[in-house]
Amino acid sequence: MAESDESRTTQGDDLATESAVLQQLLSLHPAQLTVAELVREVAGEQPDFGERDAIERAVRDLSGVGLVYHREDFVLPTRAALRFNELLDR
Repeated sequence: MAESDESRTTQGDDLATESAVLQQLLSLHPAQLTVAELVREVAGEQPDFGERDAIERAVRDLSGVGLVYHREDFVLPTRAALRFNELLDR
């Protein structure tokens, strides 16, 4: 049975947002950003609800897998993410 357009998911979009969020945090490290600052860095000065929501979901999901540390309102990459980034740069 062929899949219709209605059965498509946003998984590709979500992965791209997670990648953009993590790359931004890694590039700005050791600066600590608030979620609002991160949204502006990734989506610009006037993001719509969908863009803000996608970035907030990305922070939640990256935190869940141990790549981002989200404490109170601040977000920063974990030591594991920083080390992995170092290894990729070699």
